[in-house]
Amino acid sequence: MATPSALPKFVQLSEMLIREIAAGHLADGARLPPEREMAETLGVAVGTLRKALADVAAKGLLQRVQGSGNYVRKLEAVDSVYAFFRLELKRGGGLPTAQVLSVDLLAKPADARPFGEHAQGHRIRRLRWLGGVLVGLEEIWLDGGYAPAIGPQDLIDSLYLFYRDRLGLVIAAAEDRIGVAPLPDWTPPDFHLPPGAVAGYIERNSYLAGRVPVEFSRTWFDADRAQYISRMGKG
Repeated sequence: MATPSALPKFVQLSEMLIREIAAGHLADGARLPPEREMAETLGVAVGTLRKALADVAAKGLLQRVQGSGNYVRKLEAVDSVYAFFRLELKRGGGLPTAQVLSVDLLAKPADARPFGEHAQGHRIRRLRWLGGVLVGLEEIWLDGGYAPAIGPQDLIDSLYLFYRDRLGLVIAAAEDRIGVAPLPDWTPPDFHLPPGAVAGYIERNSYLAGRVPVEFSRTWFDADRAQYISRMGKG
């Protein structure tokens, strides 16, 4: 789904490939199709694809052999835009995109785990897609002390990238609690499940280096369309 907040096309392609490799759809050692063929299949210019492949290679996930092609190298830890994003389609992978519903500066919710010293927080509500499939709702709270104002036009699909590039905040760690919960009463009519329907549920606290909490979020997701995945170790 294309939105004004979408990441640059080559970054989208790079992140899609990284997530496909992590999900096992592109096996370690596999040779990618020729670049012109791959660009035609993906509907992008060859130059855009080459820029994406260069980014994936720089992250250590591709070996580019002159005259032979591009070969997948699977790694467990990758410095990607969505390194902390744990939702995938049921088949695995799926490029995350988002649509902002509202951004407000409000008193922090009483039921949130502590995140920062400011009495207010920027509350961001969004719809979330994976690979063009609508899968969930997000409510993200950023401590109000880190930005005087945030508007929908300021945000991009990856909030962690927005925090880093626009606010100078680098998320170093996240703690998730996973369960089920009813969809909130603010669930929009164009979401495919109604308010109150039971959905997968994630509560997260995000931290800067030194375990400084700056963000609290809640995500509701359709467990028939998406799953929570955390990959650890080798293999």
